[in-house]
Amino acid sequence: MIVIKQKHHFSSSHKLFNPSWTEEQNKKVFGPCANENWHGHNFELIVGVKGEPDNESGFVINPEKLNSLVQDKVIVKVDHKNLNLDVPFMKDKIASCENLIIEFWKILYPEVNRIDRNARLNHLRLYETPRNFVDYYGD
Repeated sequence: MIVIKQKHHFSSSHKLFNPSWTEEQNKKVFGPCANENWHGHNFELIVGVKGEPDNESGFVINPEKLNSLVQDKVIVKVDHKNLNLDVPFMKDKIASCENLIIEFWKILYPEVNRIDRNARLNHLRLYETPRNFVDYYGD
């Protein structure tokens, strides 16, 4: 089994806050990320797809098709957007990396198999900053 990985970039703004909490509690838990005027990040998304290389192409999945899929289904929906206001799949969710990566998984998991029936989404890694990132394996 081989896992291929592909890196994607996007820039988004967001605010971490729980609407059922007081402003004081939000600031205590989320710190500067609860800034009422939002803040932004240059995110990096790494998509891992597993499978066996195809006998004819040698690919686990065609990299151009994977790139187009991630760009069309995910990146264009979040790049230069406010995650709290502009992204329908984040409606009523706290715009944390954890929630964002779960939503990305829900979008990409069925689509990867449509591109190549022998390929499966293995994991996603989302960097919010160079030192803060989350991994998700779909479970």
